[in-house]
Amino acid sequence: MVEHAVLPVLCTVGEAAEALRLSRSVIYELIRSGRLRTVKQGRRRLVPVHALEEFVASLDGAS
Repeated sequence: MVEHAVLPVLCTVGEAAEALRLSRSVIYELIRSGRLRTVKQGRRRLVPVHALEEFVASLDGAS
């Protein structure tokens, strides 16, 4: 039987910082400036994985 890995759709701000190799404060600044989209689930601020991919793609286009 083949087991399939379940990939996350949302990640925490800390996980996003780790994935992008940035500090949490830089991630919060990107959120405040509107360059990184997030969603709220209760009190938690979560970053959609596709928003991380869009952010990285925007960096590629900016250089």
